[in-house]
Amino acid sequence: MSSEVGTKIRAEAILGTDSWRPLLTYAARREKIEDKSEVSMDKMSWIKDLVHAEIEMEESGIVDFSDSFDPEETLYRETIHYLIELKASFVEASSAFNQLKGSTVGRIKIYGISNREADFMLFRNGFKLIFSMVAPGQISIRFIHMGGTYVPDPLTDEKTGAPQPNEDLLQAFWGAFGDLIWRYHDKEIKLDYLVRFYLSRFIRESAK
Repeated sequence: MSSEVGTKIRAEAILGTDSWRPLLTYAARREKIEDKSEVSMDKMSWIKDLVHAEIEMEESGIVDFSDSFDPEETLYRETIHYLIELKASFVEASSAFNQLKGSTVGRIKIYGISNREADFMLFRNGFKLIFSMVAPGQISIRFIHMGGTYVPDPLTDEKTGAPQPNEDLLQAFWGAFGDLIWRYHDKEIKLDYLVRFYLSRFIRESAK
């Protein structure tokens, strides 16, 4: 099978051929698209938005030339996605640590936080490392020890919005062409290095 034919078959498997498209309602076609794993990835959500807008335009007969880009919604969605990426990277690194360590004592556990869409924490020997969205474009990183030292629950100072002690703040900034750049103290972040830094620090501080 040639690469061109293979590409055509894969494209038809995702979006379907024109022969059946007029027979489906907008809702049914939208549901079919969302069920396809090929276009359900968060990084490709903008393609889904384009497809949905075109289908809706075809169904309604109304052409919409407005820019559908919503900075606030995009910033919120990208912050959630970044937290999900962080969690996946920490799960992978923590699993490797636990496996190499072998012992069931001192294993790293990772939990989602209730009533929060993508916040999570690492737990080990009474220590917590919490990643939480303060606001769209802002992610708080906090170390908490459960050994009796009280740590205030709010993520930031209510009056100033400044980070609390023992808290680091990751911030997102808009780059060219809608690119979102995550920074710490005005320095661009590379996710692999962030995971290595915080996991190493967490393991050292939580060691018995």
